[in-house]
Amino acid sequence: MFSLPAPTQGHARLAGLLYLLIIVLGIGSEAFIRGPIQVPGDAAATAANVLANEGLFRIGIYADALMAMADVGLGVLLFVLLWRTGPVLALGAGLFRLVQAAIIGLNLLQPLQALALLSGPIGLDPAQAEVLGALMLDAHGAGYDLGLLFFGVNSVLTGILLWKSETFPGLLGVALAAAGAVYLVGSSLVVLAPSLSGTFSFAYLVPVIAESAFCLYLLVRGLPTRRADLSALSPSLA
Repeated sequence: MFSLPAPTQGHARLAGLLYLLIIVLGIGSEAFIRGPIQVPGDAAATAANVLANEGLFRIGIYADALMAMADVGLGVLLFVLLWRTGPVLALGAGLFRLVQAAIIGLNLLQPLQALALLSGPIGLDPAQAEVLGALMLDAHGAGYDLGLLFFGVNSVLTGILLWKSETFPGLLGVALAAAGAVYLVGSSLVVLAPSLSGTFSFAYLVPVIAESAFCLYLLVRGLPTRRADLSALSPSLA
């Protein structure tokens, strides 16, 4: 009969390392690669930037692929860490995270095809290729937003599990559930009311803080035996 391993410090620390990798790759590829290369509303400038920085552009695609793989690994480890708290919730959280990772992976076809479109002869004049390439890159961004709908559900479920767990501080659960709510609202606005999505961007500070805190907790503290033992980790006020 199949049985799951008991959660260990090794599982927690490895989960923290994968979480850190996801944060670094996700923020790095967006802030330092896609952000500078893509010029909103200017297909010609975007195409010129892609071709002038093809190596960097490919690194960004590869970073996203690594991020998706790390996300799968993290999903498995979080399931091992949290399944005893709520098997059904842990399974649901893991499945929603895997769907998001799958969307990220499939979404990488868009920038790869845009690069091929801009750099190779396909029977289109340059202006047409530039417009189609820009549309594909825009579709890549939209795919991220759709993926975050599933990740939002994952974050809410994981937050509930952390809150119910006897091995993690409940405050981490509240923070992660709040981050999930931000993802759900933000991505829903992109789909249903895009004119309002810009005004909601400030709220993404909540996921940055919540996920960074969870990542650091896994790396630094790991897996205390029980939540009751957390009081022993701080100096007594008595």
